[in-house]
Amino acid sequence: MVEYQENEMLTNEFDSLDNIGWYPGHMAKAKRFIAANMSLVDMVVEIRDARIPLSSANPNIKKLIGDKKHVVLLSKSTLADMRVTDAWINYFRSQGSECIAIDCKTLMGLDNFIKCVPNVMAERLEFYKRKGMNKPIRAMVLGVTNVGKSTFFNSLSRTKKAKVENRPGVTRTTQWVKTPYNLDLLDTPGLLWEKIDSKETAFKLAVTGAIRDEVFNTIEVSWMLCKKLAENYPELLKTRFKLDNIEGEGNEIFERIGRKRGFLLSGGVIDEERTAACLLDEFRKGKIGRISLERP
Repeated sequence: MVEYQENEMLTNEFDSLDNIGWYPGHMAKAKRFIAANMSLVDMVVEIRDARIPLSSANPNIKKLIGDKKHVVLLSKSTLADMRVTDAWINYFRSQGSECIAIDCKTLMGLDNFIKCVPNVMAERLEFYKRKGMNKPIRAMVLGVTNVGKSTFFNSLSRTKKAKVENRPGVTRTTQWVKTPYNLDLLDTPGLLWEKIDSKETAFKLAVTGAIRDEVFNTIEVSWMLCKKLAENYPELLKTRFKLDNIEGEGNEIFERIGRKRGFLLSGGVIDEERTAACLLDEFRKGKIGRISLERP
């Protein structure tokens, strides 16, 4: 097995969402590790954010996994619009991939995942049975940063071997984790890609916490979030921030939120940094409501 070493260096950082290139050195090494160790596993478990199932899919993964059996888990599903998540599950299944909504903090959906593994891997398990072998299924777990992989590992293994923090880039090493379900899991660091050319994709990754806040302009992202919420979840936005008016551009809605919350500086101008931090925090924690930013 090829070993993995950590490297903290960032290749690029941008203030704007245009052409974000947050690709830490440890991710480049993780990509090489994944390619070198794919032959050791029977299947791949790809964890995506239920709020952004397309934007949280690393375009490199499909090429890396080749013809391995593939299960898509939509994590943080208790933060997403349930009707939209159901539509995504139907979509992925129609494309030939098993798909399950999970939430590792509440353990929702994990039983469904455990039950699906023998079905997905029936051919391999039957081969082991004919050979008289009692081997666990070995799965590599992949996903972008801060998508919930460490919480998934700890929930299935019933341990706290994987470090969990609500910020991207915490998992920097790879490790095998045994579970009580005849399933061994190979952990990998969150894997973004070299250059995110789409501003829309960059926004969705940033607002859900897959990209470190230090790498992008949080005020710009908050303006975009205000506009998205006004268009798709107007009542949730109005109720949470006690707004009478959600007309106008994102920066105008953002201004009203700052004033409603009393985030004011001298001269009566709003504290934009504080307003942005509040808005992003409440969105990420589900305090505004169950919200999906992508629909199939």
